[in-house]
Amino acid sequence: MLRKKPPGKLLNPTAHAVEREYRILAALSPTPVPVPKAIVLCEDASVVGTPFYVMEFVAGRIFSNPSIPGVSAADRRAMWESALTTLALLHHTDFRSIGLEGYGKPSGFYARQIRTLSTVSAAQSAARDFDTGTTVGPIPGFDKNMEYFSRTLPQDRTVIIHGDYKIDNLIFHAVEPRVVGILDWELSTLGHPLSDLCNLLSPFLFAANPDTSPLRDATDFLPGATPGLPTRDEAVRAYERAVGWTVHGQNWGLAFMLCRNSVIAQGVAARLARRQASSENAGAFERLIPGLAALTTRLIKEDAEERDKRRTAKL
Repeated sequence: MLRKKPPGKLLNPTAHAVEREYRILAALSPTPVPVPKAIVLCEDASVVGTPFYVMEFVAGRIFSNPSIPGVSAADRRAMWESALTTLALLHHTDFRSIGLEGYGKPSGFYARQIRTLSTVSAAQSAARDFDTGTTVGPIPGFDKNMEYFSRTLPQDRTVIIHGDYKIDNLIFHAVEPRVVGILDWELSTLGHPLSDLCNLLSPFLFAANPDTSPLRDATDFLPGATPGLPTRDEAVRAYERAVGWTVHGQNWGLAFMLCRNSVIAQGVAARLARRQASSENAGAFERLIPGLAALTTRLIKEDAEERDKRRTAKL
């Protein structure tokens, strides 16, 4: 399989970093983490018009719906279990031992994310509508929520993170209920494992809060709606057993994920205001912002209440 950058000049020169993807695939190929084998990287743009790399073709099944339709209940549970244990396997891989020391910063992942998202959101909120001149405006409660994140950062832990770990970026065996490949490493870096886990668990949150969901079938994740799907708590416990540590700050991590999603949706709104958004779904993403902001604030409140209970219990 050949993977290359899109033709023409990229708006973001760091986007579609095939060189970076090749590096992590090459580093992980000798490990038990299931990735396509990296074969060769060509940085000479004159060959096919852009840098590219070639990777092994991995046969199997890819499911765009995270509820994994069309399989038995037993296989669906086993496939979700495999997705969770595979994520744990990635997070448990020592990045230093495979030459990825410089693949990202060794600490402070969430602190850097807070700074970046704050800067990006401020710029997006100032974007003016091409016709009316009105600004996109700030995300409701954004500054207050970011202040909470800044003073309640989770204990630092640095692992290899995929950056967009979800069911449709996994290849499952053609007939067996197990992951045989992880795709789309464009956003991978060194970071906090809570980020990947919360991204994988997001359908459970969206099911209960459909006004925040980009998924068409979020209700599949309501309790009892889809035979074989684990509950969110069962999924977390499966990950904990596999990775060997306890997950703390789940509500914090989910709230941060939602806040990040609201900044992404605000970016779509800014491009729409400037008439730079071509997708027919751009308006739908813009309408997600109030719901995402409200749910972020609610989860932050729940996280704060949990922290108060723990402090009280220690007294």
